[in-house]
Amino acid sequence: MHELGRRDGAVASELKIGYVGGGSQGWAHTLINDLGQCPDLGGEVALYDVDHAAAARNAEFGNRVMDRDDAVGNWRFEAYREMDAALSGVDFVICSIQDPPEETFKHDLDVPREYGLYQTVGDTVGPGGTIRALRAIPQYREIAATVRRECPDAWVINYTNPMTVCTRALYEAYPEINAIGLCHEVHPFQDLFAEIAERHVAAGDVGREEIDITVKGINHFTWIDSAYWRDHDLYQYLDAELERRRPLPGYEPGDMADESYWVNNFQIAFDLYDRFGVLGAAGDRHLAEFVPWYLAIDEPEEIQRWGIRLTPSSARVGEEGPDKMEQYLAGDEEFEFDDSWEEAVEIMRALVGIEPFKTHLNHPNEGQIPDLPTGAVVETNALLTGKGVTPLCAGGLSPQIRSMVERHVTNQETLIEAGFEGDLDLAFEAFLNDPLVTIPREDARELFAQLVETEREYFTDYDLRAAVLE
Repeated sequence: MHELGRRDGAVASELKIGYVGGGSQGWAHTLINDLGQCPDLGGEVALYDVDHAAAARNAEFGNRVMDRDDAVGNWRFEAYREMDAALSGVDFVICSIQDPPEETFKHDLDVPREYGLYQTVGDTVGPGGTIRALRAIPQYREIAATVRRECPDAWVINYTNPMTVCTRALYEAYPEINAIGLCHEVHPFQDLFAEIAERHVAAGDVGREEIDITVKGINHFTWIDSAYWRDHDLYQYLDAELERRRPLPGYEPGDMADESYWVNNFQIAFDLYDRFGVLGAAGDRHLAEFVPWYLAIDEPEEIQRWGIRLTPSSARVGEEGPDKMEQYLAGDEEFEFDDSWEEAVEIMRALVGIEPFKTHLNHPNEGQIPDLPTGAVVETNALLTGKGVTPLCAGGLSPQIRSMVERHVTNQETLIEAGFEGDLDLAFEAFLNDPLVTIPREDARELFAQLVETEREYFTDYDLRAAVLE
């Protein structure tokens, strides 16, 4: 990277960012929004996507945003046809990829429903999450190989789900890689504790950034066991907050019918706190998929008792109208800068040495959670500086919570092994061991085989002839 000079004592850098999945309909918008508001970084964003036209569209939009008078960022956007060229010599790699939902995600959700298995998200665990992981592992092996070849010292920031498996695959393919996974699921809990501080301690407004929490677990199955505002222990007020939310569950089937598919009322998070004494720290839609009981329902509407909805496949395949980029480029909607909640820009600023930054992220376990396997990707707090990423010790998990988390860690490690060996029979062991797969073994194998066959073109790296899928 090239030093530009100092602004208010900070070193501003001319960077190159390689964006794998640069045709994204959602996260590219967020990155452009955030870079346009950052005055002390600049350079090139190289967008690569298998859909080159989508990447070119995002490049056009990004350059338009940077030309605005209210944009303080200094970035150039260019779409590339080859990943090697896009990642050549970059300082940062951002990964945000997704297979065409109508060919994959739709089946991940709809086919298990035929077997009476319901998923609130379907992208991390459960039948859908498992199949998605198997599709992603070969793709992340290719990304890791390209990083090793074209930019071996770059920092890789992954946003793709299943977060844990994708980040773990990068390290399995290239052990010396510098990679982290980012997820915003914990941020609403900082807002929650800010509200608790305002209700019980503070005399005025409390910002999310003022809340210091201890995060531990794996992505989308994280836990918070301490929370402070300044020197005030906020965890002591959780019992009172729990009483405010009773009864749990507090809704009836049908109550959420007109709500967003992404609605979250913290019902499951507080139910886990009530049962295990530690607050679940991801959206309820994700938490529900890691244990066997919330989604043990006879009818889809029953999950609404917990203040959430199932996400239908129709919400994943673009049936709800044109995306933001199309609307902005067509002039149907005016772009306005906003606070995205995402932290990639703050992390890049920290890693180039401008300002240290503390946040939660996904990183191989080096002892930050001492009772989970070394090398497994876990989510904890970490400190980022110009010297790199230092995961912060989060401490252990209670025996009951550890047993639940370890089951998923075991499955994730099994999927990594299966993905690198192309072994679908081994992958089925993880599929069968998932808590949401609550059907007879023979039905589970039939479901697994049906999902693989339906998405067969995405399983070319697996030995389909050797697999016993019937």
